[in-house]
Amino acid sequence: MLQIIWLLFCREWRLAWRRPGQLLNPLVFFAIVISLFPLAVGPEPSMLRTMAPGVIWVAALLATLLSLDGLFRSDYEDGSLEQWVLSPHPLSLMVLVKVLHHWMVCGLALVVLSPLFGLMLSLPVKVLPALVLSLLLGTPVLSLLGAVGAALTVGLKSGGVLLALLILPLYIPVLILGTGAVEAALQGLPVAGYALWLGCLAVLALSLSPVAIAAGLRIGVSE
Repeated sequence: MLQIIWLLFCREWRLAWRRPGQLLNPLVFFAIVISLFPLAVGPEPSMLRTMAPGVIWVAALLATLLSLDGLFRSDYEDGSLEQWVLSPHPLSLMVLVKVLHHWMVCGLALVVLSPLFGLMLSLPVKVLPALVLSLLLGTPVLSLLGAVGAALTVGLKSGGVLLALLILPLYIPVLILGTGAVEAALQGLPVAGYALWLGCLAVLALSLSPVAIAAGLRIGVSE
């Protein structure tokens, strides 16, 4: 089973490097949204500092959502998903490998870039660890929950709008906790409570989402 996981992981990296546009689109979107925001509201540092937590988190959420529509679509179109469903290996474990790769390509890259854009929005250096921690705990939840919606809409020709309608309500708690952690750090308050809640959501999503994704893919492939 470990060999199968390793082969799937290598396969996902090879496919990702063959389609560099899918790697760069979420990151470019994230950078553009945050770069244009000061031009729209003005360069006043105090205003940017106040709005920075929400802006960064909303941009990260939308960038993740942008990359989810094609998560399983290419595998569905070339018949790979049918082979996954018919495989004797656990489907939930195989899709977990795919979602983990998606998070490493999209979510982890957003976490790495976030301190730079936090400084651009006048966040103090002491707040950056809280920003990185909140995104590090929250972006896996975004990828796992988003993969459930992507699995349910994989057989639809224009499932992007439906995917957003299905997933955005589930993203609201992550958005509130993530922005709350950064705002608490800005005010000098402890962020441990927010981090623990985000960690609980990450563990819960990691435990339940692979089963839901596998069920959604079985439904999508059978239709």
